[in-house]
Amino acid sequence: MPRTPDEYAVYILLSSGHREEVRFTTIQDFQKWYSGELMPKANDNNFISVPIKNLQGEYMVIRPSCVAAIRVEPVFAGSVDRY
Repeated sequence: MPRTPDEYAVYILLSSGHREEVRFTTIQDFQKWYSGELMPKANDNNFISVPIKNLQGEYMVIRPSCVAAIRVEPVFAGSVDRY
């Protein structure tokens, strides 16, 4: 039986060489943000908001034109299933 990730770590690699990590609860949440916010404004120099759900009172904005790459990694919090 395949395991289900507890969350997804999304690494945003910027053209300046910086790397930022953001967590999404589901892959659908990431896809919704990616296709609704980031992709339509891919060549834009205006800031867009990046959702940070796990840190209260903090926010992040990026320029979509500065995003060089995105890496998505499933995160499993539990240990190996044992029967």
